[in-house]
Amino acid sequence: PAEISKSVFAHIPIVGDARNILQSLTVAIKKLLEKQEMADRGSWSAQIEEWKKKCPLSYRQGDTIKPEYVVEQIYELTKDRETVMTTGVGQNQMWAAQYYKVTKPRTFISSGGLGTMGFGLPAAIGAQFGRPDALVFDIDGDGSFQMVSQDLATAVYNKLPINIAIMNNGYLGMVRQWQELFYKRRYSQVDLAVGTPDFVKLAEAYGAKGLRACHPDEVRSVLGEAIATDGPVVIDFLVEREENVFPMVAPGAPISQMIGGEEE
Repeated sequence: PAEISKSVFAHIPIVGDARNILQSLTVAIKKLLEKQEMADRGSWSAQIEEWKKKCPLSYRQGDTIKPEYVVEQIYELTKDRETVMTTGVGQNQMWAAQYYKVTKPRTFISSGGLGTMGFGLPAAIGAQFGRPDALVFDIDGDGSFQMVSQDLATAVYNKLPINIAIMNNGYLGMVRQWQELFYKRRYSQVDLAVGTPDFVKLAEAYGAKGLRACHPDEVRSVLGEAIATDGPVVIDFLVEREENVFPMVAPGAPISQMIGGEEE
């Protein structure tokens, strides 16, 4: 009961055994579907579109690669193909959700609120097995990818043409962002600049292809080369080190007080 309306107001609060509740809810929804009495969400969808136009996502492009730009270019180069997108966990996951425009169900596979770092690569392998004719991309972070990088051996052994796009900022980015905003930049245990392997050489050591982009002008050509490769590819994008992802909710704060961007 303590969770009811804690962060978001609950119009219909339900407290009880989850199994019984979900079974009853399933029966109730089926009855509504049979009677075609589902609520009209047209006005709500229109409101969301209005908000998106009024407050669009944005970022400042400079001389270094912005991770948002990488995701945008992945979308532009894959939007006309059957594509399945997986993600790691952290800032990379959020940029993927914000800037990759998903239009079909079961094509964006991510470890939502569970926050399982290392999810992206094995999920991409599974997606490629399940959809052998689809183009599969894993948008990952340098920290998340290193937790399961040995799974490259599985991708190489099975000749799976997955593409692993690593947003390499040399940090555990989401934790660093929290420490910047809420702990006055007292960074602790988040810097990966020392000790992180050369991802191109790591890919080649496993028998995969390794590519790298260091400048915004290189992003599209590197992505094009990766997509054209018949086999697993690791793409090391050297992105802006301290790029933050917004909006976000501060610890203990309600959603109505979320932080919208750097100007706040």
